[in-house]
Amino acid sequence: MTPDLRHMAAAAFAVLAFSGSAQAAAQCGASTGEAATGEPIFVGGIHGNAAPGDWTSSTDSAAAYFACVNANGGIHGRPIEYLVENDQWNPEAAAQAAARLVNDTDTVAMVGNGSFIEMAVNAGTYEAADIMVMASACAISECFETPNIVSTNQGPLPSNLGAAQYAQEELGAEHVACMGLNIPNNGIWSCNAVAEFMESRGGQSTPVLINPGAPDVNSALLEALASGADTILINQPAGIALAILSAAQEQDLRDMFNWIAPTPLYDLSVPDQLGSYWHGHVFVNAELAPLNLEGPDALNWVAVLDEYGNEDDPRDTFGQAGYLSARFFVQAMLEMDPADVGDRAKVSEAIRGISGYTSDLMCGPYYVGDADFHMPNHAGYMVQIVEGGFEIVRDCYEYDSPY
Repeated sequence: MTPDLRHMAAAAFAVLAFSGSAQAAAQCGASTGEAATGEPIFVGGIHGNAAPGDWTSSTDSAAAYFACVNANGGIHGRPIEYLVENDQWNPEAAAQAAARLVNDTDTVAMVGNGSFIEMAVNAGTYEAADIMVMASACAISECFETPNIVSTNQGPLPSNLGAAQYAQEELGAEHVACMGLNIPNNGIWSCNAVAEFMESRGGQSTPVLINPGAPDVNSALLEALASGADTILINQPAGIALAILSAAQEQDLRDMFNWIAPTPLYDLSVPDQLGSYWHGHVFVNAELAPLNLEGPDALNWVAVLDEYGNEDDPRDTFGQAGYLSARFFVQAMLEMDPADVGDRAKVSEAIRGISGYTSDLMCGPYYVGDADFHMPNHAGYMVQIVEGGFEIVRDCYEYDSPY
């Protein structure tokens, strides 16, 4: 999400969230109300923040939660010192950031990571150092198909499968054109999964790949038209997705297809940007609870940001995921022997032991385990873009996926 989109979404969420009753006080960690004063526990985080986008919301929410934990007893009396690096979407900077955090400090775990560059570059570093990464904004295969990274967000593969499944079951989709980024471990990886899903149900899917460096959305739309598809899956970041829909509107293509998308298009600024032409015609998969659902964790996340975050910290899906990763990490740490919470190997063991953690922000339980693949979030919601926001059209449902 671009900075402008982030701030528009944050402002829209503020109106949505605070139009009702006042928020309760934030609840974090041991909830002692007393500041932690012991020896710090070092925790790392890496995000991407430069052109083409700002993905800091996951580490923003994790930082706010850790600040709240530190004000409420810390981890057995020890505060968390959260060390955050920006990889600037640069592979060399990503490698250097991980080296500083993993090799040059006593960091026990990484929490809230949000960058597809750093995860591709550093997956091997994390495995070699046996440090667990509880990520929050994953978008590539390495984030889900390596042993030391586990995320609270879904990434493109499950979210696209959820959208395709809804279209096949509810909209009568038989042929999906998957408009993905021409990146092997992102668009190609997730569009291939959609093709396998559609074929398993007697349908088909055609990949339509877009160059992320110079996206030609008009050519992509022509390719989708030529494929004979009845459904267009906009497997893109929000900015490119909006450009595709704008180009489709110019050509009046709305009623020729079913229009579906994964989570990146779930942004509170999107309905107004699209306008009435698209209202009621675009269906989006939401990998975490829609922002208007007010469960205990959903409300606490907002309260944490209000009390311990910054005014411009976005209230978006990656922010929810950052909060969840931090909360689950703290829960696992509080269950440990106090003598072991500064020991990386012991902390990695505790994270792998996570099983059955729940939150109203997620449709199913969160678990880790000692495995080569980690994809605990594989159920979600489906929403429809309507005037002024989003309307839930399918509550929590499990995706039909080999994962």
